[in-house]
Amino acid sequence: MNKKDVPSLILFVCAGNICRSPAAEGVMQDLVNSAGHAGLVGIDSAGTHGYHTGELADPRMREAAGRRGLNLTSRARQVRRADLDEFSFVIAMDNENLAYLNEIHEQPKAAIHLLSDFLDKKSWPADVPDPYYGGPAGFEKVLDMLQAAAPQLLEHVLESRKSQSLS
Repeated sequence: MNKKDVPSLILFVCAGNICRSPAAEGVMQDLVNSAGHAGLVGIDSAGTHGYHTGELADPRMREAAGRRGLNLTSRARQVRRADLDEFSFVIAMDNENLAYLNEIHEQPKAAIHLLSDFLDKKSWPADVPDPYYGGPAGFEKVLDMLQAAAPQLLEHVLESRKSQSLS
């Protein structure tokens, strides 16, 4: 198989994999599909903790995403050390998630980033806030952040693919 045919794989990571990371997965999948890159970019999500394994995204996040035309269907799972070698890009929702990822694998093959690396630092916080214990506005803010970051992340992924195919 030609290297150009192999998809770039993105893994979004938050704490429980029921709010932020499945929403990021849904936002990015929607963008990738609408941009015509479905065959080039694979997307998944996971949590640093496994206490929600097998569950759908939080109903409040599914509802907020649904109002934006997004259908969140993934099931929660815990991130594995192997994910950091299997995925091309691992995107942590906050610095705590980032620290966990750096603890479980000292030399991952994946490029690990904070989601905020793809946002304007003056307009957005460094961490995507966890909306789990808050009200509806928190879920909307998370989706706003994810939708603002997704185009820059996709551009980064596609540029990385292009530079790899040249080498």
